[in-house]
Amino acid sequence: MQINSGYDNMWLHSKIESVHEDGSVVFTDGSVVVADTILHCTRYKYHFPFLETNGIVTVDEDDNRVGPLFKHVFPPALAPSLSFVGIPSKTLPFPNFELQSKWIAGVLSNRIALPSQEEMMEDVKAFYSSLEASGKPKRQTHDIADYQGDYADWLAAQCGSPVFEEWRKQIMFAVAKNYLVRPKTYHDEWDDDHLVLQAYKDFWKFTTDGSSLTY
Repeated sequence: MQINSGYDNMWLHSKIESVHEDGSVVFTDGSVVVADTILHCTRYKYHFPFLETNGIVTVDEDDNRVGPLFKHVFPPALAPSLSFVGIPSKTLPFPNFELQSKWIAGVLSNRIALPSQEEMMEDVKAFYSSLEASGKPKRQTHDIADYQGDYADWLAAQCGSPVFEEWRKQIMFAVAKNYLVRPKTYHDEWDDDHLVLQAYKDFWKFTTDGSSLTY
């Protein structure tokens, strides 16, 4: 079975069963196409060739796990001297990574206390065990789609920052909805100007006066 993705030259198929010398590609559902090129979309892979920790932090490039990391940020044995920003996937990247940065800054300035090394390591082990128990593969260790809201709320609570503004959440939902309905034009057409207006109003609060923003 093949499904039109919304583009005239792009189709979704099931997993590949086999590839043959004549260029035919057989899928697990029995369908066949003749392909000139196969592009493997493997997502981003974690790779830190400059990082040397004598094995304290490992980067499993086969399973795409960086660890052990407390809350995807601090390696317990090297915290707070070493931290990572931007490891989680399937999340609202920049807002979440901003919260990670604020948490790290709070820890480095001694405004925020981390748990002990032992407590952080126990948390990591419990997290790994929960992944295994749920059947989630190791390569999805940093996939936080199922709990990105809770993760952001936890980070916000740690550093005393507000959680995501409602307009930010609604813009995300609107983009996702438009993409499903209009994959070709979702970034060219929208009907959520009221959310953009609310964003401008919120940004205005952080300026010394309103002269730099007009709406």
